[in-house]
Amino acid sequence: MGEEDARVRSEGLSPPDKSALRDAATVIMLRDARTAPKVLMGQRGAAAAFMPNKFVFPGGAVDDVDAAVPLSPPLNPACDARLKDRADPALASALVAAGIREVWEETGLILGRPGDWPADAPRGWRGFAASGHLPSPEGFHFIFRAITPLGRPRRFDARFFLVEADRAVGDLDDFSRAEDELSHLQWVPLPKARGFDLPFITEVVLAEIAGLLETGLPPASVPFFNNTPAASEFLRIA
Repeated sequence: MGEEDARVRSEGLSPPDKSALRDAATVIMLRDARTAPKVLMGQRGAAAAFMPNKFVFPGGAVDDVDAAVPLSPPLNPACDARLKDRADPALASALVAAGIREVWEETGLILGRPGDWPADAPRGWRGFAASGHLPSPEGFHFIFRAITPLGRPRRFDARFFLVEADRAVGDLDDFSRAEDELSHLQWVPLPKARGFDLPFITEVVLAEIAGLLETGLPPASVPFFNNTPAASEFLRIA
């Protein structure tokens, strides 16, 4: 059983259709951006159906419950508008929530503000809520979108978010609350990241981050690798 299958079963969530294209969120946490930039990465398991053994950023598929999670504060208007471009408008906040949840699950780090939930947290969010925080999208920048090419065992419509690591609560080197989905969690110096065993799309995103460190945030536009049955094209979201 894969890591995602185990979590779905343990938390009583509806099992996903593994053949379907699923919306997903990836979060690139950037540390020491102005001095010696580093990104948080970990290694997927050898038995993973999708990208086994690869070093990746924290991330994963959107769960149904993510759409109902309260963000504090709401997503900034520029990021919100770009996420709604060529996508279901109702999905924007769920994507950001999913990214925050995946960071929590895979690293134990909290991207949140102290606060009480207005109602009981849904399955998948109870550990985060028990920390006394509400998920916070402060400092999130939508920087990349890519749809997995046809023929892969899992396919995702993935949105990549960049956030400076100092937005996280607590010790950035404490991964003790992480689940077992990623191993060898570490802050990788940006110039050395390409020496790891990476998926192709991660290499492309790393190059985009290096460019953004030169030009500044938010990006002028968002690259979009669109691989669908109807088209395979490179676009930009203005």
